[in-house]
Amino acid sequence: MKWQRVWRLLAPTVAAAAMLLSGCTTYVTTQVTAFSNWSGSDATRTYAFARSAEQENSIEQATYERLVASELETYSFKPVAQTAAHYLVGLTYELHGDMATVTQPVFYGNPWPNPFWRPFDPWGPIGPFPPQYVSQSYPVYTHTLGIRITEQATGREVYKVTARNTDEESSLVRAMPYLVRSALADFPLGNGAVRTVRVPLDKRGDGGALSNERPVAPAAVSGAAAAAPMQ
Repeated sequence: MKWQRVWRLLAPTVAAAAMLLSGCTTYVTTQVTAFSNWSGSDATRTYAFARSAEQENSIEQATYERLVASELETYSFKPVAQTAAHYLVGLTYELHGDMATVTQPVFYGNPWPNPFWRPFDPWGPIGPFPPQYVSQSYPVYTHTLGIRITEQATGREVYKVTARNTDEESSLVRAMPYLVRSALADFPLGNGAVRTVRVPLDKRGDGGALSNERPVAPAAVSGAAAAAPMQ
């Protein structure tokens, strides 16, 4: 039949396109909101991490602090003993699970037997058949990181940024490198800044793209904080 000849001609092209798409770069997209009263200079960029009572002696906290410290270093921040620190850096983080439902059209073909019937063919012998709609629910997880910088001497808050993304990754530790990269990209942002940041998924050294098209190279993470691929 005619459609069979057409399909034989198109099949190699479709297969090649699928291979190209499978090699496309995937990004982790994060929403970032910042509030800023920043006026610090490089000479005063000494800091120490401030911990809540629940965060004391926490291995998870220490893991996230190493990620933040690595990123702060690119902006000339230097970790020192808390008694000598000009700034205190506090972290908050959480993982929230929910269910998402997506409804999509599905073409099951037409009810006539062969040679007219073909699976997933929206066209019958006399015209198109309307699709059926199928709803599917699946778990999604929202990962959130907050970074708050205050002046130790005065207690004045000078910078507060929140990074949040949602996907099917159920592990906060796997999402954290992307949250940290996004939260501190182009530090310091202006007061009330809201933007979307994209960081390449599990890539090393090939660059990333921010919403304003300025490149962000993925940070290398070692040890227990290494970023595993997010599904």
